[in-house]
Parts: sequence; C-alpha cells; structure tokens
Amino acid sequence: MGRIVVVGSGFSGGILARKIAEELDRPVTVIEKRRHIGGNMYDEYDEHGILIHRYGPHFLNTDDWSVMEFLQQFTALVPRCAKFYSVIDGKYVRLPYNFETVQQLIGPEKAAGLLPKLRKSFPGGGRVPVSALVEHPDEDIRNYGVLLFEKAYRTYTSKMWGLQPEQIDRSVLDRVPMAMNYDERYLNKDFQFLPEKGYTELFKNMLAHPNITVRLGDDALRHIGFSGGEAVYDGEPVECLIYTGPIDELFGCRYGRLPYRSLDIRYEYFDRESMQPSMMVSYPQAAGYTRTTEYRKVMPDDSGVSGTVIATEYPVAYDPESGTGMQPYYPVITEDSGRLYKKYEDLAKRYENLFLCGRLADYKYYNMDACILHTLERFGVVKAYLEGKKR
Repeated sequence: MGRIVVVGSGFSGGILARKIAEELDRPVTVIEKRRHIGGNMYDEYDEHGILIHRYGPHFLNTDDWSVMEFLQQFTALVPRCAKFYSVIDGKYVRLPYNFETVQQLIGPEKAAGLLPKLRKSFPGGGRVPVSALVEHPDEDIRNYGVLLFEKAYRTYTSKMWGLQPEQIDRSVLDRVPMAMNYDERYLNKDFQFLPEKGYTELFKNMLAHPNITVRLGDDALRHIGFSGGEAVYDGEPVECLIYTGPIDELFGCRYGRLPYRSLDIRYEYFDRESMQPSMMVSYPQAAGYTRTTEYRKVMPDDSGVSGTVIATEYPVAYDPESGTGMQPYYPVITEDSGRLYKKYEDLAKRYENLFLCGRLADYKYYNMDACILHTLERFGVVKAYLEGKKR
C-alpha cells in the first residue's frame, strides 16, 4: 500500500491519481469498490455490440475548451450534439422546451401572441429557468410558465427526487431551462463531444501510469480510520487520503444518512433499427419512470450493429443494502440535507491529510465539466500539501 491513497476511480479520483502520479512523480494506490473503473461513467459493449452506459447516459459538454483539451490526452473525442424529446399529454414535444414547444402545447394561434412577449421579455435568445416564467409579471407569460411547470417540471421532479419542487433547491430545477428560440440542442454549450471508444477506454488510459496501482472490488471504508488528527489506512499512517465517495459513509453516518437518489435501469433489446425519435425521451407524466435512452443513437459509430436497446430509468432512494438503488447518483439538496452535510464537512476538516472531491464527497450536483474543472483546481491544493510535507 502506497502512502498516497485515492478512493474511487471516477473523474475526481482518476484525475487526481493521474496528476499526482505524472506531475509529482509519486506512487498512488486507487481503491475502487466496484469491479470496474470509471465510476458512474462506466460503459461496455453488450452482447449485441451496442455501447451501453451502465449508470445512465453521459454527454461531455462545456463552454470551457480546456476541459476537452485535458480529456484529449486520454482518448479521441468526436462531436456529438444531444437532441431529445419529452412526451407531454401523449405527444412528443421538443426538449429543451423552446418556441416549438410553445406551439405544441398551446397551439400556433395562441403562440402567435405569446412568442413576441417572450422575445421582448427575454432578449438575446438564451436559456431561461422556468421559475422566471412562473414569476413573470405578464399574465400570458406567467400562465404559460405555470402550464409548463405543472405538466413537466412538477411531475418529473416528484418522481426523480421523491419530493415536490418546493422542497428541493431551486438550482436543481434550473438545470433544465427553456430556450428562448428554436434551438433544438438539449444543452446550450459551445463544445459537445463523446469519447470515440467510450468512457471506460478513457479511464483505462487515464489510469495507465507506472506510478498508479488500481485495486478493484475493495471497499475502502473497511480500511479507513482516524487517529490523532489524521486519516489512517489499515491502522497505518498515510501521507494523503483522497476520498470521492459519500461523505456520510466515510464517517459511519454518525450524524445520520445524507439523502441520495439512485436509479433502477432496465434494458430491453428490440430487433429493429430504431425505437424512438431521439437518443433520449423524458416522460414527466408517466408512472414510475422518468426517461428512456436508445443507446444505438448515442454511439458515435453504430455501423455493423443490428437491433437496438432501450434503457428505462426508474428513480429510487439510495439504499446500499437493497437489491436496487445500491449506487448513489444524485445528492438530494434541500435545506435539511445542507445542514447535515455541513456537520460532515466540519468533521472532515479536522484531518489535515484528508481531501474530499467529487459529487458525493462535496455533496454538490456537479455537471461533468464542473466536476473536472473542480478536480483540477483541487489538485493544486493537494499538490501544495504534498510538497509542503516533502519539505
């Protein structure tokens, strides 16, 4: 066991391990509980030759080119713009909700009066959170905002999070804003790509360094302890422990469990070329499930593939002891969970050789580009600490 230990092999753990191994020329041991690398970005080819994202679809997107520049060290990236639909009142409507959606939901005659008001109130043709419509002083805009909110946002949120929208942090709802134009791209980002050979290949290359040792199928929580103001591993001092898992579990949930949401993803193969009109379709009004992904449409190259696979996502509460919901995906950010997280954050600060990073450890709903940028920034902190210890 090296003296620098990284727990988790997703973006946060993988990037920090690589930067320490390469830039600091230090040996690093990466501990991964699952039998594969890549965390929730893990993908693999199924028996039909279709590349499946096993923990839900992931698209690389950012306005910061440095993110793609960094990832290109480890894999070839291919442009891939995500375009989706949503099913509302039994009809496919454009997602992101945009000016086409307005006409689809209220009809072109009523839209003729509303669209000029939207253009005037929100000039520039950008993206606007639904709350800005719901709270708008103009009655027509407000009424449309309420219509959209009740038919799509409330229903989807209640299934996805197990809460009503009023209970969850507004930033979560604002992740799916309305396009004030006819833009069909789900994500309003300058740079949108997928790894040419998949995410697992990316992580293989990222962790392929002579200073990195990866141990799969090992639960680090059985080995981590705390003594004398420092984190220890198997009772022995470590120079640096980087942890990317759920912060509450690191401390044995001593203050209670933080809420996370998970997914029960069910796959079905069809002997057809296509099953749905886009890569992904959301179903805010359906019972139990939230969205479906047709992975053949996600693949950068589906030549030679026969048939197609639909993955249907059923949100569930995270429960590590259950048969489903055994992986934490999303922190459930509310006022109560924020206060509970602060207790764990303050506890973690007591140990100078412990560094937290990632969606689960930081208890933040990072997009992938934000996670990557945050991790690169976090490396600066880890580097300063290790170089200070060396001196």
